[in-house]
Amino acid sequence: MAFEYLTNLPLEQARHDYIELLVEKGMGSVPETIPVAEAGGRITAEAVYAGISAPHYAASAMDGIAVLAKDSFGATESTPVTLTAGQFIVVDTGDPIPEGCDAVIMVEDIVENTDGSVTIHSAAAPWQHIRQIGEDICAGEMIVGSYTELTPAAIGAMIAGGVGEVKVIKRPVVGIIPTGDEIIPPCPNPEPGQILEFNSAIFSSMLKAWGAEAVTYPIVPDKYDMILEALNKALDECDAVLLNAGSSAGRDDYSAKAIAQAGQVLYHGIAMKPGKPAILGCREDKPILGVPGYPVSGIIVIEELLRPIIDICMGRGKAACQTAEAVLTRPVVSGLKYQEFVRVRLGRVGDKLTASPLNRGSGVVSSFMKADGVLEVPQGLEGYEAGQKVNVRLLTDKARLDNTLVVIGSHDPLLDELGDMMHRQDRSMYMSSSHVGSMGGIMALKRGEAHAAGCHLLDSETGEYNLSFIRKYFPNGGVKLIRCVGRQQGLMVQKGNPLGLKGFADVAKDGVRYVNRQKGSGTRILADYLCTKENIDRSSVYGYDREELTHTSVAIQIASGSADAGMGIYSAAKLYDLDFLPVCIEEYDLLIPDFAYDTPMVRQMLDTMTSSEFKARLEVLGGYTLDGIGEEIPL
Repeated sequence: MAFEYLTNLPLEQARHDYIELLVEKGMGSVPETIPVAEAGGRITAEAVYAGISAPHYAASAMDGIAVLAKDSFGATESTPVTLTAGQFIVVDTGDPIPEGCDAVIMVEDIVENTDGSVTIHSAAAPWQHIRQIGEDICAGEMIVGSYTELTPAAIGAMIAGGVGEVKVIKRPVVGIIPTGDEIIPPCPNPEPGQILEFNSAIFSSMLKAWGAEAVTYPIVPDKYDMILEALNKALDECDAVLLNAGSSAGRDDYSAKAIAQAGQVLYHGIAMKPGKPAILGCREDKPILGVPGYPVSGIIVIEELLRPIIDICMGRGKAACQTAEAVLTRPVVSGLKYQEFVRVRLGRVGDKLTASPLNRGSGVVSSFMKADGVLEVPQGLEGYEAGQKVNVRLLTDKARLDNTLVVIGSHDPLLDELGDMMHRQDRSMYMSSSHVGSMGGIMALKRGEAHAAGCHLLDSETGEYNLSFIRKYFPNGGVKLIRCVGRQQGLMVQKGNPLGLKGFADVAKDGVRYVNRQKGSGTRILADYLCTKENIDRSSVYGYDREELTHTSVAIQIASGSADAGMGIYSAAKLYDLDFLPVCIEEYDLLIPDFAYDTPMVRQMLDTMTSSEFKARLEVLGGYTLDGIGEEIPL
């Protein structure tokens, strides 16, 4: 019989039931006592009270002389008072106030006489320039309340109040067990079939950011007895355990069986995507999470199911979550069975926040690195339409979004270089570039969802780039076309050109595996044009419908041997040491709406584009011509 997950519970119910079970079993915060000097960032387990006052003696607040205030009465500019040596005592800041004195006169306000006396021209008020006992903290008063994070100032206040040790919440220790026959420790040159184990590094960093401690155990092969042994060892040594991979339904997926043997399984299978194979288990009050092997799945699972547990163990309330309303730049289609988490890039364009969905593959960890927010699609909802307003959970600061230049359109590595240079010049400025093809960029500009769009659209009738499309989609103007670069487009082939391809027409030969760009991209339009020009039946080209989103993703398919040829730019071929058969020099330009043209971010981008440093970077990439870069092209 086919494997079936034991459950398919809605995420909210699964989380509630899991936490309730663990709390019933005794899970909670555990106190420990540590030196105050080592307690920065920790959370108090109970209120902290001052053992002494601060200051604990009457202290001089100034350098000067301590006096009995009444001895100075009557002193004015016109009737100065002279104090003899026996009527004052010299003090420095912090010195105790001598017996019989009740005021301090600053050194700047006295005139020293040759006989040892001093003259003053204004009377001292009783207790002036004296720090009273308990001025800062009084003995016995509360310095810090319970379950409060200890700031640097709080550390100073406790020490000033005579507190040497403080009772804080013990940091929960979470064991991470990576499993899998194909998993190897990080190295620079893995063999085919070997997968670098980096999930534990991701999870460890997340746990540390939440205040927990992480212990990563050695990689365990896909052998049930060894997994069970490692799990029991981690449970003996840690407060919670993440068993990474083996939670799904493959032949070597032993996590559920091992967790059930070591403790109990509450649920296996949560109605969330990614992350549906997650296992919720425990041994007594110690949580055990079976985490899927795909990194994005794992990140979502521990964010949604482990972080609330860490917060409870740390004595914190539910972690605050910033959200914002954004407009989707592309549709999001979701299944009805799961609550789905979609990573998005965000940027403020005009008066609205735009959200561009990123690659949704469970193994695409780079999408989480690039994400500015997460869009949650509720279970039972088929998704959202482009242009629809959605609520997004923010992963970045709102101030950063206001300083993010949004570029949507055709892909080119020069955008990454441009964004990097802009950020180097101004650390508060960022670029968010989404690769949706030239036509996707034009449509985004029409909807007011971007500050700029890269485009290189060939008009097959005139041989002209971009202009006819802009006139068609912006008949009333409202945009500016800025010359960027000429790009060497051609056929990328494997090193040494083993199939002996001579030009684009050869992609239709038997035995040639082609890899294409997505529909609507300028490179795809060029490939379609070349098929027509060479009288090639597209259906006869093996792999013509195989689509990639960037030039580099096409290049790497060829370099890895899964394809023989694909259209792309020279810089992508150079990056992967591929042979390159030139086809044409195309115009890659930037389309900018009028409302954004004079904004500081766009002006910074244009200034950076025309700089000698940017041109030098493009020369290193190779395959670009730079004539007229930054000039406006008349429409």
